[in-house]
Amino acid sequence: MSANNATFVRSTLLMLAMATALLLAIVVSSLYLVDRNGATFDQIEAERLIGRSAADLLQTLTDAETGQRGYIIARDDSFLAPYEDAQAEIARSREELAKSVDGHPALAGRMSRLNDLVDKKLNELVKTLNLAKTGQDDEAVAVIKTEYGRQLMDQIREILDSFKDRAEGNASLGVRQQRESNDLLRWITIGSALAIAIVMSGAIFVIAQHVRALSQARREVEALNEGLEERVNERTEDLIKANQEIQRFAYIVTHDLRAPLVNVMGFTAELETSLQSLQAYVLADDTQPSVEQIKEARLAASEDLPEAIAFIRSSTKKMDGLINAILKISRDGKRQLKPEHIGLTELMERTAESVYHQVTDAGGEISVDAKVKTIVTDRFSLEQILGNLFDNAVKYKHPERPLNLTVRSLPDSRGMMRIEVEDNGRGIADADHERIFELFRRSGTQDQTGEGIGLAHVQSLARNLGGDITVRSQLNEGSTFVLRLPPDLTRVVRSG
Repeated sequence: MSANNATFVRSTLLMLAMATALLLAIVVSSLYLVDRNGATFDQIEAERLIGRSAADLLQTLTDAETGQRGYIIARDDSFLAPYEDAQAEIARSREELAKSVDGHPALAGRMSRLNDLVDKKLNELVKTLNLAKTGQDDEAVAVIKTEYGRQLMDQIREILDSFKDRAEGNASLGVRQQRESNDLLRWITIGSALAIAIVMSGAIFVIAQHVRALSQARREVEALNEGLEERVNERTEDLIKANQEIQRFAYIVTHDLRAPLVNVMGFTAELETSLQSLQAYVLADDTQPSVEQIKEARLAASEDLPEAIAFIRSSTKKMDGLINAILKISRDGKRQLKPEHIGLTELMERTAESVYHQVTDAGGEISVDAKVKTIVTDRFSLEQILGNLFDNAVKYKHPERPLNLTVRSLPDSRGMMRIEVEDNGRGIADADHERIFELFRRSGTQDQTGEGIGLAHVQSLARNLGGDITVRSQLNEGSTFVLRLPPDLTRVVRSG
């Protein structure tokens, strides 16, 4: 797994863990606050039930007392109806209040006192009504005037009011707690939402980074694929050129070297014939050679033998030159290259100085233009290439005009640079643009010495430097030799 993928996996797992922890925290806190709100709500309802039961009991006792007094004062039986209704309701209210305060020790402790007072109040009501029903109105009124019933009601009211006050206080406290819980839940929700937003932003950032890394990796792979395709094409071209060179060398061996060898073999036969004539004359012993034999021997010694020896010497010399040229190009590929930083302006100017007087003395001129200032390559090979091209420009200048020689360095496509050597010399016919780079091949008028190995040597050096050389030319108008090279030889992988 790559470092980028490992980082992405770790970051993703971290984000998932954080998101899971946040969700668990939200769920747990929400459940806790929901339970707390439910408990608080139940508490509020219980307190409200206490308050409501206390109020109901007090109201029922008040209704019963009102019916009692209305009947005693007015002697109207209609007042007995609310009294009787209140009597039935009092028992229910007392039971409901007792249930509601169950679990509240402080309130439950006062219920016995409250029940005692309520019983006394009910007895007082029953007693006065019975007196009134039996015609003892004065006695009933006298009981009422004793304030005993009012005192009982005041005590009952005090207890029930304390129940209601406590219930209202507890209910208010429960409401406040519920509001606090709601506020806490709100802040937890807001905080959780912010935390989730942060985690999501982090996750999006990590994913975006990973996507960018993947896109970059894809672009790099595409670039590598394109570069690989270019290198494959270059290697294919190199193989084609190498195959062509092998074919050319095979042709040289079978044709150029065979031609002088045939001459040697032919004139060896001439030597053998001449030798026979000489042997007939020299080895005649006691026999006098004939006039014809003497004439043939003299002809062989004066003409045939010198001619054959001269032709054999010329052919072997040519074979030696051809073999040496082949060995020279072979050594180019075996020589250890030494890449170094080279200032092209200085190198081109120094190389131009070697032909400066030959050009300027005839009215010509040399110009140097280095748009690419430096190159990392083998100095000796590059000096050899430029020296050969400059020498050829001088050697094959146009006889009717001064030589103008220009050398320039320029950036080129596909990560290469080029050096152009341009002249206004004789030019090269279109049919010879490729042929001039072959061994022992020359074009145009052969009025200069040479064996035709210079440009083949230049091409061999250029290819050893990871580049190549081509020519643009028109007959009688001049030539431009284009040397393409990698700007840094150390980055070029050469196959053995």
